[in-house]
Amino acid sequence: MTLPIRVEAEPRGLFAELATWPVRRWFTAAVTALATVLVVAIPTALIPNPVFGREIPPTAWAWPVLLVTAALAGLVTATYVARKDTPDKERGGKLGAAGAFATFFAVGCPVCNKLVLLALGYTGALQFFAPVQPFLAAASIGLLAVALVLRVRRERTCPVPA
Repeated sequence: MTLPIRVEAEPRGLFAELATWPVRRWFTAAVTALATVLVVAIPTALIPNPVFGREIPPTAWAWPVLLVTAALAGLVTATYVARKDTPDKERGGKLGAAGAFATFFAVGCPVCNKLVLLALGYTGALQFFAPVQPFLAAASIGLLAVALVLRVRRERTCPVPA
C-alpha cells in the first residue's frame, strides 16, 4: 500500500489563507469564541455568578489567556466549516481540543478545582498547581496555535498517489 503524498495547491501564508475565508467561517469563529469565553469563564468564576465562586482571586493573565484561547478556538473550529472551493479533508481535532481543555485548568482557581484539590489538597494546590498554571496557559495557547496552522496549511493540499 502506498501512502498519498500531499501537494500544496497554492502556497499561501496563514493570514493570506484566512483572508479567503467566507463569511460563514468568520461567523462560526466569532460564535465559537464567544461560547468558549462563556463556557470557561462562568465555571471558573472569571465572570461572577451565583452558582460558581472562587476562593483565590483571578490572576492578572487569566482574562488575556482566555481571550486569546477563545479567538484561537474559534478559528480552529471555523476550519471545520466546509468550503465550496476545496474538497473535504480528514477531520483531526486532538491538538485543538487539548488546548481548549488545558485553558480551563489554567485560568481556574487552583483550590476550587475538585480534581486538583482531591489529588493535592488545599496546600498542595497552592504550592504546586498554582505555579504551574501559567505554563498550562502557554501550552494551551501553543496547542491551539499549532492546530490552527496545521489545519489551515492542510486545507490547500490534496492527496496525490505516490
